[in-house]
Amino acid sequence: MSPTPGQSPMTEKSVIQQSDRVAHFTQDVWSLFTRLTLENNAVNLGQGFMNFPAPEFIKQAAAVTVNDDPCNQYSVPKGRLRLRQALSATYSPLFGRTLDPENEVVVTAGANEGIFATLAGYLDQGSEVIIFEPYFDQYLPNITMNGGVPVYCPLRIDSHVDRNGVVPSSAWRVDLDELRSKITPRTKIILLNTPHNPVGKVFSEQELRDIGRIAKENNLLIISDEVYDRLVFKPDVHTRIGALNEFWDRTITVGSAGKTFGITGWRIGWLMGPQQLLAPALAAHTRIVFCVNSPLQEAVAIGFEEADKNGFYERQVAEYERRREKLTRAIKQAGLPYTAPAGSYFVLVDTSKIRIPAGFKFPPEIASRGANFEMCYFLCKEIGVTAIPVSEFYSPENAELARDFVRLAFCKTDDLLDEAARRLQKVTKYIQQ
Repeated sequence: MSPTPGQSPMTEKSVIQQSDRVAHFTQDVWSLFTRLTLENNAVNLGQGFMNFPAPEFIKQAAAVTVNDDPCNQYSVPKGRLRLRQALSATYSPLFGRTLDPENEVVVTAGANEGIFATLAGYLDQGSEVIIFEPYFDQYLPNITMNGGVPVYCPLRIDSHVDRNGVVPSSAWRVDLDELRSKITPRTKIILLNTPHNPVGKVFSEQELRDIGRIAKENNLLIISDEVYDRLVFKPDVHTRIGALNEFWDRTITVGSAGKTFGITGWRIGWLMGPQQLLAPALAAHTRIVFCVNSPLQEAVAIGFEEADKNGFYERQVAEYERRREKLTRAIKQAGLPYTAPAGSYFVLVDTSKIRIPAGFKFPPEIASRGANFEMCYFLCKEIGVTAIPVSEFYSPENAELARDFVRLAFCKTDDLLDEAARRLQKVTKYIQQ
């Protein structure tokens, strides 16, 4: 049959080619291990979602705002005024300056979209972004889909630290000479994460000053991903690089309602910083999503207003400290070294002592992705606990640094953590001293 006028001839084998910027993506680690968790009836400590109820006061706020008809229409792109005012009220004392809710706060569709929009607002084709390994895996596509080039600077464990026991997260450090060596004329941004996922490191003020001075010397933008800022454990203290006066004018700070209130499905985040820095991010954000869903913005605003009065943050940290202790005690009893997190809700476990039995079978999608994936598959299938391979948070050239580390999450209910703790003890028969 001849094609009609204006049509191109097609065959059954014709394929419309995808773009190069997505063609290289492999199956994401989250969907892969979610499926394996279900297939093996494992306890899922891999993904950082909460399996317990959100705070009652913020759920009640959502019920109120969704029934408020004006809240169900478009918001202005920078975010609803009440939320921007609430963010200004809660964060101004933490920055040591009054944040202007009109010009120094932008509400985004989750922290991830905030980072994506910021990168879209600043990167040209070939611009370089320095990220510290291990890194949150979304950083990589956020950079490359905006034409940028990721440049990797690994955190390295202090050589004087005994890695056979409990490693403090502070022992994972940036080599400043190595960081300087990564900077080229194309470098535009340093992307920082503190408290850090997956290490649990809370960068000290001195470390932030050292990184900030390198950024200042080279006129670089700092994106500071601080989504776990409300989950810092005593005696550690979270310092905001944007609160250090000499770095305010080159720092955009990223926050998250999902992490702050345990409502990851709401997808509400924010950017804070000087107006001149936020303007390009706001311009990109406006063209990416235009605005964030209105009723839940209003509910998050109420959440902040209530949390600042009802002691929520202190109670939440205490709960997470208790969960952290429950999981780390089980890891220690199983005979495994680990990194003690000072913030966030993840633990890095060193699996170098575990010996997988000879002849253990791995499916092709696991075997093709290396020893770290094989270890996590073994833990899922044989031990019954799902972990995430930390190699997913490294570049291919540095993935060997992650060979012996898996990530476990403790943002879970006691029954799940107790069952995981029981199952983890099965590891002991596979440990080689």
